[in-house]
Amino acid sequence: MMSNGNLDAGMSSEQAKPESPLAELKRAGSAARSGLVAVAALVALLWIIEALDAVLPGNWHRFGVRPHRVAGLRGIVFAPFLHAGWWHVIANTVPLAVLGALVAVGGLKRFASVFVLVAVISGLGMWILGSSNEVHIGASGVVFGLLTYLVVRGFFARKLGQIAVGIGVAMAYGGLLFGVLPTRSGVSWQGHLFGAIGGVVAAWVLDRKRPPTPPS
Repeated sequence: MMSNGNLDAGMSSEQAKPESPLAELKRAGSAARSGLVAVAALVALLWIIEALDAVLPGNWHRFGVRPHRVAGLRGIVFAPFLHAGWWHVIANTVPLAVLGALVAVGGLKRFASVFVLVAVISGLGMWILGSSNEVHIGASGVVFGLLTYLVVRGFFARKLGQIAVGIGVAMAYGGLLFGVLPTRSGVSWQGHLFGAIGGVVAAWVLDRKRPPTPPS
């Protein structure tokens, strides 16, 4: 018979065995597939919701963020999935798909975490700073958050590969960041600004390199 002490030592040794490169690659590939499927499903959902809004009676825009009203807080959940028309959906589809896919290769959990953090911060910003007679809808706040997340996460994680990806994203989509300025009427710059802030917050929360835990 093996004593409890020897059994524990054997289990610890087995648990400490490093994962093989092939197993690690398969796990990463599986996570990436699930994340990319989630992004595709999200984009499809936006189009389905817009189609239903176009043919069914009633105006679904009322479920957007209505600033300074308690009932308007529900828009933090619903606003990213609602749009003002097909042109609005089309404008958000490509950057959401591209930037979302770059985040989603890290897995479904990573994409969902970034999406939720950005959507909540963007929605709260619209609710606090928006005008009381406005209704804010659209996924553009999430797009801005995905953009800034990708740009800064490598610096928090201290990973050269992610920094390189961030530089490429900044070169391709950096011009979007002018949308955080209140330069156009009818555009929710508050959502853009706080979405961008949300992306930085998400990178800090999820990716910052923490000091090693001292041995006990």
